[in-house]
Amino acid sequence: MEKKVLGIIGGVGPLATMLLGESIVRRTKAFSDQEHMHFIIDNDTRIPDRTAYILDHSKPNPLPVMVEDANKLADAGADMIVIPCNTAHNFYDDLQSNSKVPVLHMIRETAKKARQLNANRVGVLATIGTLTSNLYQEALMDEGIEPVIPDEVMQQDIMTVIYDYVKAGKKITSAQWQPIEAAMKNAGCDHIILGCTELSVVNRELSLDDSYIDALIVLADCAITSCGYELLD
Repeated sequence: MEKKVLGIIGGVGPLATMLLGESIVRRTKAFSDQEHMHFIIDNDTRIPDRTAYILDHSKPNPLPVMVEDANKLADAGADMIVIPCNTAHNFYDDLQSNSKVPVLHMIRETAKKARQLNANRVGVLATIGTLTSNLYQEALMDEGIEPVIPDEVMQQDIMTVIYDYVKAGKKITSAQWQPIEAAMKNAGCDHIILGCTELSVVNRELSLDDSYIDALIVLADCAITSCGYELLD
């Protein structure tokens, strides 16, 4: 397969963007600089908050900036685009229809990964914007998997982790995370999707167990294989 150049629409958030880039490098089968993927990152922190717009359309719309970035990356040589933000996939259809090159769909690929793992009942930890859009619920049901959504109190705790900790550059402790994990497992979840790339940062810092499906890692793996490279064994 001919090698392709990957374009990353970043800044959503910045730390998750850097984690995606590092994950791609670490998970690619390569033995020299030249064997690694050529990818271009546009860490565009101008992109308005996706959840804010989904919940209130009077807020700035992130779509025009994402479209601008996708085509800027295509003009720079990208053959394929990814965006390391689950909530941004609420705008996927419009982004893809206005992009000069294909855009990978992180949420659908994550649901496929859950099916490959023989998951039956999967908890979804994500922003209110992602859950309101039913992105994961629909993708999982399309794969024959039952989605489990946090209750209102737990959802506020998850938003605190995302916005008040990771996006603010603060670390969360295992003791702070444990009640979230326990609630999902007590709800009968055999797997838990980390459906926000800020939660992927939590995964990196806390080394969560194999019951978690990290959407950012799924995206990294899909980007590697879709661009003609091999995954590290």
